[in-house]
Amino acid sequence: MTALLLRMLQPLQNEPARTAERIVQWYAERQWTLWILLIALPLTVLAIGCATLLGSDARQTLAAIRAQPATRFVAAATLASGVFLGIVALHMLAN
Repeated sequence: MTALLLRMLQPLQNEPARTAERIVQWYAERQWTLWILLIALPLTVLAIGCATLLGSDARQTLAAIRAQPATRFVAAATLASGVFLGIVALHMLAN
């Protein structure tokens, strides 16, 4: 996603945009990598994050999110992966 953004910010003859374009083209030629990066990895993060957060009582989870930075990080990563999967799903439905 960063490569997509970088190639749009500058002309392709400039260095960060040129390297970003090569990365985007590499993934465009290998469709299976997009499935892994856009669906499988965020789905794995979502499943593991939900299992981690819901493994204990809900009250304990909410208290741990407030008290422990590591639990906050797991909650944020889980939420971000869910949002990312939603965006990918909407994009796939639009095509």
